[in-house]
Amino acid sequence: MNILDKTYYYFIGAGGIGMSALERFFKSIGKNVVGYDKTQTELTTELIAEGIDIHFEDNIDLIPAGINQENTLVIYTPAVPKDHTELNYFLVNDFKVMKRSEVLGEITKHTYNIGVAGTHGKTTTSSILGHILKVANVECTAFLGGIAENYDSNIILNGSKYTVAEADEFDRSFLRLSPKLAIITSDDADHLDIYGEREEVKKSFQEFAAIVEEKLFVHKGLPFDNAFTYGVDLDADYNAHNVRIIDGHYVFDVKMPHGTLKDVGILLPGHHNMENAIAALAVADYMGVPHNKIKEALSTFVGVKRRFNRFESNGKIYIDDYAHHPTELDAVIRSVRELYPEKKVLGVFQPHLFTRTRDFAEEFGQSLSQLDSLILLDIYPARELPIEGITSNWLLEKVDLKEKIVSSLEDSLTEIKKQDFDVLLTVGAGNIDTIVKPIKEWLGEA
Repeated sequence: MNILDKTYYYFIGAGGIGMSALERFFKSIGKNVVGYDKTQTELTTELIAEGIDIHFEDNIDLIPAGINQENTLVIYTPAVPKDHTELNYFLVNDFKVMKRSEVLGEITKHTYNIGVAGTHGKTTTSSILGHILKVANVECTAFLGGIAENYDSNIILNGSKYTVAEADEFDRSFLRLSPKLAIITSDDADHLDIYGEREEVKKSFQEFAAIVEEKLFVHKGLPFDNAFTYGVDLDADYNAHNVRIIDGHYVFDVKMPHGTLKDVGILLPGHHNMENAIAALAVADYMGVPHNKIKEALSTFVGVKRRFNRFESNGKIYIDDYAHHPTELDAVIRSVRELYPEKKVLGVFQPHLFTRTRDFAEEFGQSLSQLDSLILLDIYPARELPIEGITSNWLLEKVDLKEKIVSSLEDSLTEIKKQDFDVLLTVGAGNIDTIVKPIKEWLGEA
């Protein structure tokens, strides 16, 4: 089956970030895109404004007329529950039904595909690489796991000879890709509700590396053979060195296998973002992108929504980030400390998933203890049911801070207003983003 031959593309879980990139892709090639999501969000509102028909009640009567087994492809995310009425209607009535990862694999397998994998950093790295290829006018479509600020979208459209795809380890989705090139930024344990054991996570990354057809690029120190390495001051094949800060931004030189690229500048803060930029630079260099275009793109990439987005108002600094794993929290807090070493930092963290909270409780405790004060929100359940004993109050006991409380999301702004801080940091992957705008309004951001 050629999945591009259908008239209708019906998405169950249409508000998901990965799902919406596919919706925008099919819409861009003239297809009818419709679907369901349980929650109306800023993203679903944008999709509806772009002509994508989304409803918010699980009801087969809301499936548009004209949809049938022959003209429709149904696409769903693994987060959709097995008892979902619409999904089961399509299954019982013999519609073609595919997971999001399967569809992405089908779209990209007839292209020169670059997969960007890793427990952390894959969204920013794939966005930077997509931006480099766009600036260099390479015929490429990039499917992203976040909203790239330069494009206000999670897809960068500029032709289909090449594709960049975020290679997600959740549900082993990345094994459905057929990458010619790939980046692996990290292989830390995560999604243990899926994998069970930490070693199984690392094994799946090895399986992903084995399907890369041409060349693999990995962070220096990761256990992968026959790969180009990258890093910052790590004696890697692509190594950033002579790092300095000019006008508040990183500038560095990059040693490459065939020479040195001088005075590369990026706008993104944080050591981890330098590493992400080097990974994207390495692949672009391997692909033959002119160095002046690489430097131009890196100097103009302004970031990904909810990845260290920074606002300043009335003497207060506010940073919002998607970090939801201890390693990501460490990177964000380290970046804040690097930028504002003398300032008092208040963190507001929303744990994501009961299983992740349980499996990494000690690590979360250590990460959050690096703050000056903490408001810990209730655990965001996403696809999970509660686990007895796994609560935010239980997690709070593992945080070594004097100034720490638990709050609901609804009461969080009230609690924030009571606190003394110079820097406010909101972090998490659930619905904590709904307080970003109210916080900015309170701080006086227009």
